[in-house]
Amino acid sequence: MFKKIDHIGIAVANLEQSVKTFELFGFQVAGTEEVPEQKVKVAFFPVGETNLELLMPTDEKSAVARFLMNHGEGIHHIAFLVENLEEILAGLKEKGFNLIDEKPRIGAHGKKIAFIHPKSINGVLIELCEVVDDGE
Repeated sequence: MFKKIDHIGIAVANLEQSVKTFELFGFQVAGTEEVPEQKVKVAFFPVGETNLELLMPTDEKSAVARFLMNHGEGIHHIAFLVENLEEILAGLKEKGFNLIDEKPRIGAHGKKIAFIHPKSINGVLIELCEVVDDGE
């Protein structure tokens, strides 16, 4: 079901400053993009076959903004690359998992994504993502 850890999402208050900090630490930013549907701006840092994703809210009412208010900066979610996202979501729902997204939506890099509520998995927000075009 899971192909690999796609990325680890880290909520930050100031993306530009956080990118500089991660670069000082030794990481190289691969790029940034705004994801309007998620109300975030993100920066990705490749680490082997996975990425660190810094997320800064672009709207004070977004989920990431609420996370920052309640928890401060830090790990926000773990994302797993999967195949057949719709099928996996249906199976998880059938097993009683609390889905934030019952149907995929589009996230960063054009991937189909869906979130599983942290109450379902020991307090960890899980993102499932599927590459749309390259057959990965």
